[in-house]
Amino acid sequence: MAGIKDKADQIVKEFSQFDDWMDKYQLLIEKGKELPEIEDSEKKEKYLIEGCQSKVWLIPEFKDGKIFFRGASDALITKGLTSMVISVYSGHTPDEIISFEPSFIEEAGLSQHLSPNRANGLNAMLKQIKLYAMAYKIQTTPKNE
Repeated sequence: MAGIKDKADQIVKEFSQFDDWMDKYQLLIEKGKELPEIEDSEKKEKYLIEGCQSKVWLIPEFKDGKIFFRGASDALITKGLTSMVISVYSGHTPDEIISFEPSFIEEAGLSQHLSPNRANGLNAMLKQIKLYAMAYKIQTTPKNE
């Protein structure tokens, strides 16, 4: 499995192919189409990301010491951002997630083109991923450490 930095570098590489922002938008939309659907029954309030203008659900699952994320959004661009973030962070340990800085968003040329609302939503998503990682780390740390 690729490391978290390798996955982020791949995102940067994909988006760096395009100079035109509309092409980057199109790539985001394509990434959104790759996001596996989640059941309506899983779209619970507790998984809803606060701070997003559109609805975004981020569902964590802790398995074998790693966190796997699934998600959904009701907006095309936001769904693409969700897919991109999940592809980078999913399948890593809490420590890897906590220590990884999301500079790939800036490096891919996305941050300067996102509306303030989308940027806020993306930041809320990234914050929630780190919070899930911290919570799983606390849950799995033996009490005598």
